[in-house]
Amino acid sequence: MKPAVFAYHRPTSVAEAVAHLADHEGTARVLAGGQSLVPMLNMRLWRPSALVDINEVDELDDIRVDGDRTELGALVRYATLERSAVVAERLPLISRIVRHIGDRQVRNRGTVGGALVQGDPTGEFPLACLVLGAVVTATGPGGTRRIPLSELYVGSYATSLELDELVTGVELPRHPQHIAFAELCRKHNDFAVVSAVATGDRDDDGRWHDVRIALGGVADSPVLAVDAGAALEGTQLTDADLAAAGRAALQVIDPPTDVRASAEYRRHLVPVYVRRVLTELRAAGASSPQGAGPTDQTSSAGGGQP
Repeated sequence: MKPAVFAYHRPTSVAEAVAHLADHEGTARVLAGGQSLVPMLNMRLWRPSALVDINEVDELDDIRVDGDRTELGALVRYATLERSAVVAERLPLISRIVRHIGDRQVRNRGTVGGALVQGDPTGEFPLACLVLGAVVTATGPGGTRRIPLSELYVGSYATSLELDELVTGVELPRHPQHIAFAELCRKHNDFAVVSAVATGDRDDDGRWHDVRIALGGVADSPVLAVDAGAALEGTQLTDADLAAAGRAALQVIDPPTDVRASAEYRRHLVPVYVRRVLTELRAAGASSPQGAGPTDQTSSAGGGQP
């Protein structure tokens, strides 16, 4: 199939893009990488009155550093994140997790803003941003606002953005010392059945602090297992601690049944993958010299596509 008829705008500034969105009163859609939008247009699942192509808005294509904070522009491509020395040094979780997104073609076109707005419950990038405490910036006719990633999603593929707002970037705070990531896919490049991330800091006594655990594919949006992480504060991540965290993580999930897996199977996998990433986190801390920069451990049973 081919898309329904639509108007086409190619602005060169954020202000111009927002003006076009406002002119169409919520019936326009933003085109960035197009990895999700174009297939939906072709299948006529979406029939917007206009497309606002932001690929010429140069101010959205930067990676900026400000102290501990790192800002990624909405037009930054996955491939750029994958190759960037700045991202590898300051955001090793992003650097690693982006390699599990789709294939080379997807990463060459897919963008930071597109991934966040699409809100795929199995998406790796929103999962990483959630566990890192990211804040999304969005500009509309009323100005710019900052939205914590934890408040961005209101349902499956649904955000709290207004229809005339444009995501301009995402801000990430100081990166934790250690990270771990694992996901299960039925085949390479497929959507994740379950994914899990753990981050944390380890002190000189081997005790862990600020442990955060996030899960993908097990609810309408990526979720933080807040109580599971809090229970690990000050512990040494013993096997008993890990098992308890896995059980606690079950409190925040509401897994779907779909063509990839049943809800029951996803529920079974959650404690398994929580223990897996926490085991890797513990190993990363034990092998890293105290005071060293961020480190990571990664395991995967395949790649995921946005």
